[in-house]
Amino acid sequence: MEALLIESLNAYIRYHDLPGDEPALVFIHGLGSASSSWFPRILRYSCIATRRAVLVDLLGFGFSDRPSGFGYEVEEHADTVTRVLEHLCLEDCIVIGHSMGGAIVINLASRYPDLVANLIVAEANLDPGPGIVSGPTCAQSEEEYVKSGYTEFIRILASKGWADYAGTVQASDPIAMYRSAASLIRERKPTFREQLLSLRTPRTFIFGRRTLPSPDVAALSAEGINVRIVEDSGHDMMSDNPDGFAEAIAGAIS
Repeated sequence: MEALLIESLNAYIRYHDLPGDEPALVFIHGLGSASSSWFPRILRYSCIATRRAVLVDLLGFGFSDRPSGFGYEVEEHADTVTRVLEHLCLEDCIVIGHSMGGAIVINLASRYPDLVANLIVAEANLDPGPGIVSGPTCAQSEEEYVKSGYTEFIRILASKGWADYAGTVQASDPIAMYRSAASLIRERKPTFREQLLSLRTPRTFIFGRRTLPSPDVAALSAEGINVRIVEDSGHDMMSDNPDGFAEAIAGAIS
């Protein structure tokens, strides 16, 4: 694992940079997850195994630092990922974001188009409003969530047998969880959907089969966005069916 110092925050953002062919694959995780945990399992599949892969743990999550002076806005997360790519002298990357990570990479591609040659988003948040995790999180005040809601959420995950996600949430900073969730679901102009539709780079949106039906399958396809479906999976498709998720990425690249 490597680390880049964000000097303005006196904080390190950490990432894996795995060698291979370029353009590089850049992976950004969702709320409470970590790229270092969720994405390595798909990189062994032959359809993408030869690619250089950069797996970034966002500030406040995974192995990265938890700076108190960071706002944890989606746009700020996009800026720090940009710092990593610029540090690695990478351009024209194949950028993959899951859930909240999808919103982050949409914003990154919108503001830093030279860094993204191909955008792949997996069940990204496109519109304002609460999601499965962000909704219950932001139904509390930040103080309430940090004091008890965060611990209760981990307890619920463990009780349901979701030990992998419970582990990455446990490795996350509760303030980072709350503020990232609040940023993700708030009203903004343009919305993430509007940002995605305005892009001219190749775009793919991936669904897990168990998430469907969704009106976005037809709506996004009508806007020229490549839609792919991972069978035998729900929202956490890289865990439910890593082979299928890797194949969806390979299909999006080709």
